[in-house]
Amino acid sequence: MSSIHPTSIIEKGAQIDPGATIGPYCVIGPHVVIEAGVVLKSHVVIEGHTSIGENTIVYPFASLGSPPQDLKFAGEESRLVIGKNNTIREHVTMNPGTAGGNLETRIGNNGLFMASAHVAHDCVLGDHVIMANNAALGGHVTLGDNVIIGGLSAVHQFVRIGAHAIIGGMSGVDSDVIPYARVKGERAHLAGLNLIGLERRGFSRDHIRTLQKAYEALFEAGGTMDSRIEEVARTYGQDDTVSAILDFARGKSRFPLCQPPRR
Repeated sequence: MSSIHPTSIIEKGAQIDPGATIGPYCVIGPHVVIEAGVVLKSHVVIEGHTSIGENTIVYPFASLGSPPQDLKFAGEESRLVIGKNNTIREHVTMNPGTAGGNLETRIGNNGLFMASAHVAHDCVLGDHVIMANNAALGGHVTLGDNVIIGGLSAVHQFVRIGAHAIIGGMSGVDSDVIPYARVKGERAHLAGLNLIGLERRGFSRDHIRTLQKAYEALFEAGGTMDSRIEEVARTYGQDDTVSAILDFARGKSRFPLCQPPRR
């Protein structure tokens, strides 16, 4: 039988796995699904059609699944799906989707969401994402696997951030960030590749050198972006990581690619 503190309020219909632990003063709505090994420390509020995957830990005063902060939201049935093995710290907020998106916000596995981070409606986050304290995502943002968002940073609605990218603290990101990139600045600019992250994740030196050459050809050579993309594809397209950057750059988006500062 699940461990549920007597001060918590569990509405009829909520599905709580016997292996879950619900601490003091939590409030859980009737459409919530909580899987095995989940721990709600205390004072956690979970609303709406929210599911929380195995072994996720939620710290006090987190609010998950409350209605989106979108004036167009009209009460449509939508979901917040949180994967396995996530750590959700104090005062984190995550909202479900809307009819203007896919009616779903999706959080991957093995993420770390530090205190007061915010994930808005219709966002899609990959695995091993880290959002530092007070980092915020606008609606419809997409984060690839292993993305790190620095503290006090804000990502504009509909922006895409590719896998293995890192966003420096206190950055305002209003353009798409290619995979493996390092971005920083009040109005964020491209500052190179996430070299430390790539090394920590086991990328070889030869692999990183190829990425650097492709990066330089893509952002430091002459010509249009389209022509540089095609030149990089001809020269380095056989490399899987470079291909991931090119696929991202060619993808449909509302925003241009984040660029290095003008010299």
